[in-house]
Amino acid sequence: MKMTASTRVFLGLLLGVLTGIGLSRFVPEAVLPVTAVAQPLGKLWLNALQMSIVPLVVSLLVVGINQANDIATSGRIAKRALIWIVSLLFLAGSATAIAAPFLLGFMAHNPELMAVLKSAASPALPPAAGDWTTTLIPTNVFSAAVAGAIVPLVAFTLLFAFALTQIQMERRQLIVGFFQGIADTVIQMVHWILWVGPVGVFALILPISTQAGGSVIQALGIYIGMLCVLYLGITAMLYGVARIGNGEPLLRYARAILPAQVVAMSTQSSVATLPAMVESAGKLDYPRRVSGLVLPLAVSLFRITSPIQYLGVVSFIAWAYGIDLPLMTLATCVALSVVISIGSVGLPGQAIFMGTNLPVVQAAGLPVEPLGLLVAVDMIPDIFATLGNVTADLTVTSKVARSEPDAP
Repeated sequence: MKMTASTRVFLGLLLGVLTGIGLSRFVPEAVLPVTAVAQPLGKLWLNALQMSIVPLVVSLLVVGINQANDIATSGRIAKRALIWIVSLLFLAGSATAIAAPFLLGFMAHNPELMAVLKSAASPALPPAAGDWTTTLIPTNVFSAAVAGAIVPLVAFTLLFAFALTQIQMERRQLIVGFFQGIADTVIQMVHWILWVGPVGVFALILPISTQAGGSVIQALGIYIGMLCVLYLGITAMLYGVARIGNGEPLLRYARAILPAQVVAMSTQSSVATLPAMVESAGKLDYPRRVSGLVLPLAVSLFRITSPIQYLGVVSFIAWAYGIDLPLMTLATCVALSVVISIGSVGLPGQAIFMGTNLPVVQAAGLPVEPLGLLVAVDMIPDIFATLGNVTADLTVTSKVARSEPDAP
């Protein structure tokens, strides 16, 4: 079988941890010369990923906002579906902003790991929340892009994207096509960078594991466990959302969507699960005009676990470094996570993780170095992420279908 990119990166992480622990225990005199080579390589790989963030975020937001606008104006059913999608994204992000720090609060900090992480962090971090709230609207968007000020850049991009929806269709399509071309090109660049991901992750984790040892594995285990709990939590909440307000029979609903959930966990792909979701909607007697429109729309535009991941990553990095995030920072990250989620659903593979988590982490004023390690273990909680996404797609379909006059 051909080894997937996720597996290759995960093996690079595992090899880096084992090599670092082995060097510190059996060949301590080799630690300094080896880390002197590994650290610049890891930083170079991470810088290569970071350089793609500004054009990727801007282009995806412009395309995503215009796509959402086209959907909202295409009819009553699509508009209702879009409202539910945005509402559930905010629900997921807000719940994670509360639940993730709460869960991590039960985990003891490792002082040795915290010291190593802080020593490996970039010396110049993005400005904290209190500094950029007064400069939310940039006086110079190009200066904001150069400085890596993500929140002002997103604010400008959103204004530009919404203004674009108001111009003549022919001209709008030209501009949207231009930004789509930029997004496709940058995504190809990210794929090339991720191709050497095993080497980059190996170089990032080796110096940390030589000093922190097994505590690195423990910390990554905490991160994986936290995300899995959060994904399962939102999945459970979605049953209640489907039940409340429209009288969806809970047991009947759970039985009908179970086959689609099984397919989701086995394929880890919402697109591959679409036929099973259509069959589940048929078992629930939803009008075909609703399920035929809402399910493909949800698959193409809606990933409820994205804000959970972004806020979970932010909360974990803050916990690992011993940083307490202000409420305003968390609230801004929630809003940013919803916007980025809508614009980035089409991103493939690990490009999703790096291309979308980096802006949110930078907006929170946190170091980005841990992202190179977290991407290596993303394949594990992704099983439960797909489960949550498919359940959310069917929940939106349920809410829209049950609001129709001929609802069963």
